[in-house]
Amino acid sequence: MAKILIVDDEPGLRLLYSAELADEGYDVVTAENCDDAAKALQNEQIDLVVLDIQIRQESGLDMLQKIVKEHNDLPVILCSAYNCYKDDFSSWLADAYIVKSSNLDELKAEIARLLKNR
Repeated sequence: MAKILIVDDEPGLRLLYSAELADEGYDVVTAENCDDAAKALQNEQIDLVVLDIQIRQESGLDMLQKIVKEHNDLPVILCSAYNCYKDDFSSWLADAYIVKSSNLDELKAEIARLLKNR
């Protein structure tokens, strides 16, 4: 069973993603900020990260750079409410970019694709 780390500062989204992905058969770990995400990456065997870009005063793009530097083989999906970050070069480090939606089909498809290719 693949373990997915969800990093998002919105409790409702963490709950929604956790429930939906658990129903798909994934083991889900959540983090509400970059420090918690770093601890989870250090203490857990994570197979994929779903990362928000704006996490309160923190930058998900900075966190993405740390993940790529320290865990270069770990797939990361950026999941943002804003489409404009697709033009930011640092977002290109991610394996996928999804605009947040209440329909999680695209996110689930990207997770399946990336885990299959891993």
